[in-house]
Formats: sequence, C-alpha cells, structure tokens
Amino acid sequence: MNIVLAVAAALAFHIVNYLPATSALWVAENLKNALIINVVLAVFNLFPLPPLDGGRISVEDWLGRWAMNLMLINVSTRNLRRAVRLPESDLPAIAGDGTSKSPSRRLVVLSADRLAEWMASDLSHLDLLVIQIDGLHIGNELVLIAALGIDAEGHKHPLALVEGATENAAVVQALIDNLIERGLDPKVCRLFIVDGAKALSKVIRRTFGARTPIQRCQIHKARNVTERLPKPLHASVRRALRQAWELDDADSAERLLRNLARRLDQEAPGVAASILEGLDEMLTVIRLKLPPPLRRSLACTNAIENMMGTVRRVCRNVKRWRNTAMALRWTAAGMQEATKGFRRLKAHKHLPVLRAALLAHQSKHGTQGVEHNADAA
Repeated sequence: MNIVLAVAAALAFHIVNYLPATSALWVAENLKNALIINVVLAVFNLFPLPPLDGGRISVEDWLGRWAMNLMLINVSTRNLRRAVRLPESDLPAIAGDGTSKSPSRRLVVLSADRLAEWMASDLSHLDLLVIQIDGLHIGNELVLIAALGIDAEGHKHPLALVEGATENAAVVQALIDNLIERGLDPKVCRLFIVDGAKALSKVIRRTFGARTPIQRCQIHKARNVTERLPKPLHASVRRALRQAWELDDADSAERLLRNLARRLDQEAPGVAASILEGLDEMLTVIRLKLPPPLRRSLACTNAIENMMGTVRRVCRNVKRWRNTAMALRWTAAGMQEATKGFRRLKAHKHLPVLRAALLAHQSKHGTQGVEHNADAA
C-alpha cells in the first residue's frame, strides 16, 4: 500500500504547474513529504520482524518449509500437534501457533511452486553422459515416469517427472520433449538405461537416433526370467546369466545367452523367448567395452530405483491420492529429498572411458538426434 501511495504522490506532481502560485509551493512540499514517508515505510515494512509485512512473509515461508520437512520425515498432517507439543501437555491450541490446517495449505502451495520451478529449470549446463528412465505406479490407474541423469563427474540429478495411465510411447515422448525443451541437446550421444519397456526404447531411438546406445536393466531381466522358471532351475539360470554378463566380448556373451535359451526352449519356451527379446540391448555396456566396475554400475537401473525407494518412503502415509497433481507434488518432493542422500557413481573414475566410447560410437554409426518435433507426442 505504501508503494501505491508513493506512486500516487509522484504522479500528483504533474498538477502542481496548474495550481495558483500561492498554493503550488505548499502542495509540492506536501507531495514531496508524502513520497518520502511512504517510500521509507515501504522499506521498513519489508524487515522480517512481526508484525511487519516482511515478518509475516518470513513466518509464512518458514511454516511452509517446516510443514514440508515434517512431510518428508513421514509426520502426517493429523499429527502436526504432537510434532510440536509434548504428549502429556494440556496446553490449549493457540491461534496462529502453526498447528492448524494452515501448514497443510502452505505445504500444497510450496510443493506446487517447487514442482513448477524444477520442471522449468535449465538443463543445458549439465554434462550428462547417462540418463535412466523408470516408472512408478501410484494406485491402480496412474503411472509416473521419471528421469535421472548422471554427469561426467558421477553426480546424479533428478531431471523430470510426467504422468500417464501406462508407460506408453506418448507419455515417454512427453518426458523426452520436456528434457529437450529445457536444454538437453538431442545431438549429443548418451547412454540410456531403461527397465525393458518397449515404449522407452522406441521413443529414445525416434528422438535421439536409431543407433542410440540403450542398456536394458540386467537385474530386471534376471528377475523376470527366474520368476517364470521352476525353482530347481533358478540357480543354474542365474549362474549362466551372470557368466554371460561378466564376459568382455559381446559376441561370446550373446552366444552363451542363445545357448541358454536353446536349453530352455523345451521346458519353458516362453522364458527362452524372453531371454532372446531385446538381447542386443542387454549387452550394450559390453559392446561399448567399458571397464568391469563401470559395467556393473551402468548395467542396471539401481540409481533411479534407489530414488524411487525414497519416494515410496515419503509417500507411505498417503492413504488416498486425491488427484494427479497431488501425486506429482509428493513424488517430486520425494525425488528432491533423495538428492540429500545421493553419492557419486561408484565407478565415477572410469566415466572418461564412457565418454570416449560414446564419441567413438557416434563417430562410427553417425548417431545423432533426429529433428525434434514437439508435435510428435
């Protein structure tokens, strides 16, 4: 209000020239005093001290961050009073003490603002070598697709989050479009790590090039294969898979896996077909000739799975998802919470080898992103 009064006083100076000389000086002095006083009061009111306006803004911001922190450590909104009072305390609730529903409302506003800010943040400054993509099921009718990036120094970065009914091509394309609009260069060759959904590989190759290196999660593959086999075969099949993945030659590993599929063809033809499905993408880290420690770190989606584990912990007190916006806000908050426990990739010292391998792959196959079309989704 003081700013408005100061502007009004400044504008009123234009009428001084139209006043009689006897009163013009008096009016000008009062307008000058009004301008100075309101500017001083406006600045004074910004001090973060109650009951000034700045103090109210500071307290509201603090309460919002306080409510957010309680949510992240699994304190439900119904237990806010117990979070700030002793269990045996009989002190009555005081208006404005922060234990009313207002922190919950501040939580909604703060988490929505942080989600919007994160989803619009610039990615062009990140030197990303690896991007992992995975889905998270929320209830029975909602799937959230998330992306996690690993830069050249081994640091992990949550990149984006989109919603959909399933992990279909349209949802994945929306995720990729968001990354590119925010500065991810589609012409740079990167390693993509996925859990095996066909829609993921389809959209990645359509957007970044047909020869873009994609690694399917070997842990997911091993689990999917063994769960469909009789228990007496579990140990031998796991041993054969592990032996193939530890080889340094991709052709030898492929022959070993094809032999395994041939042996299982009579007892479990569906499992044999599952082993052969996406076989080339199972051996990408071997074809890139990465060192064994780096292969082990990049042959699975453990990094993004760990992040999803933090999201599940943060969201475990939610009994009913009211809408998609709520699911996005909570999941994004959980992803940001996970960054507090992020560690560098175990084999980060070998990442220069990955960069050289990607450049060699791009040079050999001409892998580069196709012309990006935002309407493709």
